[in-house]
Amino acid sequence: MITCKNLYSYLDERFPRSLSSPWDNDGLMVCPDINKEVKKVLITLDVTRAVAEYARFHGFDVILSHHPLVFKPLKQLSCESPNSTIATDLFVHGVTVMSFHTRFDTADGGMNDVLAEKLGLRVTGKFGDGGEEMGRLCELDKPIRFSSLCNIVKTKLSTPNLFAVPWKTEIKTVALVGGGGGSFIECAAAAGADALVTGSVSYNSLLDANYSDISVIAAGHYYTEDVFCEAMTKYLNEKFADLQTQISPIGCEVIYI
Repeated sequence: MITCKNLYSYLDERFPRSLSSPWDNDGLMVCPDINKEVKKVLITLDVTRAVAEYARFHGFDVILSHHPLVFKPLKQLSCESPNSTIATDLFVHGVTVMSFHTRFDTADGGMNDVLAEKLGLRVTGKFGDGGEEMGRLCELDKPIRFSSLCNIVKTKLSTPNLFAVPWKTEIKTVALVGGGGGSFIECAAAAGADALVTGSVSYNSLLDANYSDISVIAAGHYYTEDVFCEAMTKYLNEKFADLQTQISPIGCEVIYI
């Protein structure tokens, strides 16, 4: 029998809390009964209200997410607080929520390694700021045009739009940081990258990349982190043969028109 404790212990060992950024709040978000048997796990990027309702109505015991359901401290349990409403509803109905955020980003075999594989890039090193080596450096076999890298990213990630600045037009070394990677521009440039591929970057950060002499591609937060779902499905299926896993058919509620 697989319990919530078994499942969380495995993931916590595979992606330890020591890898989480100091500001993060990932881990066990909601847990009505740590010894409850787990038969069905729903894997998602975000625990939205729609995802929570889907999990309840389809009999899932656990929701496994990338982004933490509870990120900032809950000041009240009230219907006026969306996250507290979701958390309370799931607790009452016996659904556990586990979130693996920056620890998954940083870990070997985690977000940025999986993202590199998805893009067909070879990882040659790590980089980061303040001792956090979350990002990945990838070396191309030969230099390519920045426009070619944009086409690769857009095609491989199926993203409808890119925000990009070609401060360098010839690319040999690519830095990867899934999600919000605007703060990694300077350290990616310092690590020798010609371009940074990430999810979301502010307009001003895109412009300021010129001072670091590095090109930047922002492919969308969702599109660079959606690889979490397939990766976690693989890890769980390899470890727990009897566990039913499903990627949530309800994705991010932010869409591109």
